[in-house]
Amino acid sequence: MTLHDNITIPETVFVQEIDGETVLLDTVNEESFGLDETAAVIWHYLSESGSLSKAHDEINKEYEVDAVQLERDICHFVQELVDAGLVQLLA
Repeated sequence: MTLHDNITIPETVFVQEIDGETVLLDTVNEESFGLDETAAVIWHYLSESGSLSKAHDEINKEYEVDAVQLERDICHFVQELVDAGLVQLLA
């Protein structure tokens, strides 16, 4: 997985803020996935564009972070989402 990849979010996945925590709910398998603050920021930008690259650029502009570490974090997070069936990689 690289920043050149794009994702789509299935219509069966919903996001909800509960007591200050962002939670993803997959209505197919009825599982939830809690996001920490960093993951919630990444999710926000990914859900807007579906582009790992655009999410990286926007987060890098908004926060003082190491760009290489941010790339690793985004790719790792997206892989976890793919593994959990919460997003799909576009070919």
